[in-house]
Amino acid sequence: MKHAYLILAHTEFDLLKLLVSRLDDPRNDIYVHFDKKVAVLPELCTKQAGLTVLDRRIDVRWGAPSMVEAEFALFEAALAQGPYQYYHLLSGVDLPLKSQDYIHDYCDRHAGDEFIGYTWTEMPDSFKRKVQCWHLFPERFKSRNWCIRALRAGFLRLQEALGLYRNKDVDFKKGSQWVSITEGMAGYFLEHRDWIRKTFRNTFCCDELVMQTLCWMSPYREHIHSLASDGEGCMRIIGWRENPAGGEWILKDWTEADYETLRTSPALFARKFNSQDQGFLQKICELATR
Repeated sequence: MKHAYLILAHTEFDLLKLLVSRLDDPRNDIYVHFDKKVAVLPELCTKQAGLTVLDRRIDVRWGAPSMVEAEFALFEAALAQGPYQYYHLLSGVDLPLKSQDYIHDYCDRHAGDEFIGYTWTEMPDSFKRKVQCWHLFPERFKSRNWCIRALRAGFLRLQEALGLYRNKDVDFKKGSQWVSITEGMAGYFLEHRDWIRKTFRNTFCCDELVMQTLCWMSPYREHIHSLASDGEGCMRIIGWRENPAGGEWILKDWTEADYETLRTSPALFARKFNSQDQGFLQKICELATR
């Protein structure tokens, strides 16, 4: 059975074209969502894989539920053309570390597993603030408008001072947004759109919570590939690095200095890259031919 690759893209289109070329296989169909803010869409083409560029485009804003709306659009388009054995959600700055033969064989050997990563570190108070408080203006988290920032911060402090928390009965789980899931889990995700929208409305960074929380509450929990670590669960290696200034870790691009880490990784996919070092990207592509 075919695989569906679902790609969220908004920048680095030369890298996106490279990604599409690495997925161009008769056993795959590729679906691409471009952020609505992209004025001129790049030309994409495949020789063997099916390719669909979504007409419905969401204005995706960092940290806001609009990211999940873009996921809904991708899964809707793919499920309408399915069924597929697996639905791989990628960003446009990801690359496979393994060949398509390897990926298809691996999924065959673990057929029915849900490749969803879970992070098991203790959740800080900031986590409760993300999902149990109401966040004003969720589409403008990065706004520099002092009035918006003051209103948002003030409303959060008021809720915390009064103990006004919501979603208290939801067992939230956290992990990577990027997953590879079965036809059944993909359908379950879309069937619960109304619950997801209600639960995660006006939350912060819910794209790192939705799939983990939903799967944990579902029968598909019994089929999670691995609970050992986020990376092992979703079979991806992601460039999180410790923040030298302290606080939460930061996501950095992979570089030539990381080549051995990527070469020896058991992960199927890696994120994130940039287009600056073409020689390094070529070496990564060579990994995906083995």
